[in-house]
Amino acid sequence: MKDLFHFKQFSVDQSGCGMKINTDGVLLGAMAEFAQPTSILDIGTGTGVIALMLAQRFANAEVEAVEIDEQASETARLNFLNSKYSYRLTVHNTSFQIFSALYAEKKYDLIVSNPPFFLNSLVNPDKQKQQARHTNHTFFEELVLFAAQHLTAGGSLCLVLPVATAQTVTQLGALHKLYPESQLYIKSFHDDEPHRSIISLGYKKEGFTKRGFVIYRAQKEYSDQYREALKDFLTIF
Repeated sequence: MKDLFHFKQFSVDQSGCGMKINTDGVLLGAMAEFAQPTSILDIGTGTGVIALMLAQRFANAEVEAVEIDEQASETARLNFLNSKYSYRLTVHNTSFQIFSALYAEKKYDLIVSNPPFFLNSLVNPDKQKQQARHTNHTFFEELVLFAAQHLTAGGSLCLVLPVATAQTVTQLGALHKLYPESQLYIKSFHDDEPHRSIISLGYKKEGFTKRGFVIYRAQKEYSDQYREALKDFLTIF
């Protein structure tokens, strides 16, 4: 039986994916920043939801996705095929490290990822969920290096991460001359501490901006910020 999540312009089958559709992913898909990209890569696409959202937002962009898990990759392929953006969407069933070796010359205006986020934490016994949710420091070193090799001159790497991990990635970026362009601090309620960050890295040293983002204004009541960000995607708005 299919596990379908319906957006305004497309539907996503989540069957067989270790990482289901979540707030982190949809916020990245809605808020990854770039003026008018023509080439986008989504690393660890899972269901393909972020790639689909970016295809909706950027009508002139070719969107590629990389997914190491075979079952998730096939799910993403079918989700792409069943969307009206199918002619602009491609998924590669491989790791981004192998993808880099196979397509060393490829460049992208925008590279995005909602990567595994339990950095150096207890391993999940479910292999598929472990692959989707757990990582280590080396992963981020390789991810930043990949971006440095595959971004266009004015391109951006945009990630959604725990706040502490975003600090680590910022430090790694500087080693490859990738500097913070913008950072969005996400918190559930106004009085909470930020728990996630959407960070954008690029080659420009100046012009860094940061701002806050609140998901809920009250229990079970979304904030105006969240509604504005997701109004083109979620059927509840």
